[in-house]
Amino acid sequence: MATAAKKSAKAEPVPKSGHRLSPLAPKTQPKLPPLAGVRLATVAAGIRYQQRTDVMLALLAPGTQVAGVFTTSKTASAPVQWCQRNLKQGSARCLVVNSGNANAFTGKVGLDGVSEIAQSASAIVGCKPSEVFMASTGVIGEPLPATKITAVLQGLVEQGAAGNWNAAADAIMTTDTYSKAATTTATIDGVKVTINGIAKGSGMIAPDMATMLSFVFTDASLPASVLQECLSAGVGPSFNSITVDSDTSTSDTLMLFATGKGAKHAPIAKASDKKLVDFRRKLDALLLDLALQVVKDGEGAKKLIRIDVTGAESDGAAKRIALAIANSPLVKTAIAGNDANWGRIVMAVGKAGEKADRDQLKISIGGQILAEKGARAAKYNEAAATKAVSGREVEIAVDLGLGKGAARVWTCDLTHGYIDINGSYRS
Repeated sequence: MATAAKKSAKAEPVPKSGHRLSPLAPKTQPKLPPLAGVRLATVAAGIRYQQRTDVMLALLAPGTQVAGVFTTSKTASAPVQWCQRNLKQGSARCLVVNSGNANAFTGKVGLDGVSEIAQSASAIVGCKPSEVFMASTGVIGEPLPATKITAVLQGLVEQGAAGNWNAAADAIMTTDTYSKAATTTATIDGVKVTINGIAKGSGMIAPDMATMLSFVFTDASLPASVLQECLSAGVGPSFNSITVDSDTSTSDTLMLFATGKGAKHAPIAKASDKKLVDFRRKLDALLLDLALQVVKDGEGAKKLIRIDVTGAESDGAAKRIALAIANSPLVKTAIAGNDANWGRIVMAVGKAGEKADRDQLKISIGGQILAEKGARAAKYNEAAATKAVSGREVEIAVDLGLGKGAARVWTCDLTHGYIDINGSYRS
């Protein structure tokens, strides 16, 4: 009986990374619709691995506007520096992304490689080099083989198609166990527009910006200044509110492109325009969707953890306390082991450097009050607390009782899988 069952069992597909699929992975992947003004193509260029798709090209219609938010790392990659420098001119015609090599800490060679790719792509597409945007993800400190990318650009341009969203999401993965994508529609003054987004990220995830890449596209007609304001606001409660391991990448890049090739709507000159309310709400929701997909794919993760801090002196103080909890290895390993060790949460609150009062502090997990009034809660129930940390999703609530400051962040548990993945990353 056991042998027969084994033979008939359906084999689990092996992700591109070779790591076991995250138990938090979505049951189904969304099917992103074609978006006017965007064509996509991918190829295996042998950047680091053979026979593994590792370059993605997005061709953008003339007039496409662009906005971006990038890593705060002082050792930012060459592609990040390139994008930051060219973002001010506001227009984009091409996006080139590679996985397997971060092109970070590669000095003049890295910058020259970026320039070489931009020059080659601009000649093929027929645009300025400054309208070519780039992103790289993978190993830090290894020179990027730029010629492997320039050699495939012509073919990518010729193969570009409107429906290649899943392939594009696959191509930018590194240690991810599943590709990340989201789509939604919004209305601008009663006219429907589409927003599609893809992302990658699994480890080296921490604000501000979290190793992640994300690219969002809309067929709406919006100027770069409006896009930038919408994106800068939307990243706060989404990508800047997640952490896997407290490590900020050299390569974090989030870009928003508006092709203007969808249905015609009323002109928008300011992000505060009331006609943009639904678009901004839907964009924020899509950014949060992608950010949570990144946390759920945290390296070795088995649980998604939401942390809500209220009653702090300010929102900033609440955010710092929430991140202190989210980044604590002791908190994360306790939850991985189904241990409602609230003392570790107390520790994390105390180390955050923000005002806290022992006797005002209240800590709950899954609605179960564990600690209050300076001690273990009178109605503390160990069995209920253990159950609250034993599921796939865990909710921690901390009320400092001092003010109106509040924040919400997401993280994941810390398992031996994180060590396995990162201990063998280059080997």
